[in-house]
Amino acid sequence: MYVSRFSISIEKKLLDKLDNITLDHQFPNRSRTIRYLINKETIKKDREVNKVVAGAIILIYNHHQRELQTQSTHLQHDYHDLILSVQHVHLDHENCLETLAVKGKANDLEMLARQLISLKGIQYGTLVIAGSD
Repeated sequence: MYVSRFSISIEKKLLDKLDNITLDHQFPNRSRTIRYLINKETIKKDREVNKVVAGAIILIYNHHQRELQTQSTHLQHDYHDLILSVQHVHLDHENCLETLAVKGKANDLEMLARQLISLKGIQYGTLVIAGSD
């Protein structure tokens, strides 16, 4: 990979903010921080224009909730083309964590996530977009 070097002019207040981001995320240097911020903005734009993206749907639920697992499984089968894998973890006697690795058009992933998160018994759910093509 070819790396380009460049210099920028930036106000002291903005530079301080960049340095705070670097410290907060424990990045080794400003270059890594800038790469992170560019990627974050690019993923945001890809999501807005409905590009193919990859990510994860994270769900926490009480597995004793009646019909929840059946409904979730039916939804996952309806969207099988978006789901790469599913990991199911038992947090304790009642609660489970399920992580679905997903890839597809941003709008389709958001629709799947909304439908799963809205199921009765889901205590927490979120869609994390981690990258794009």
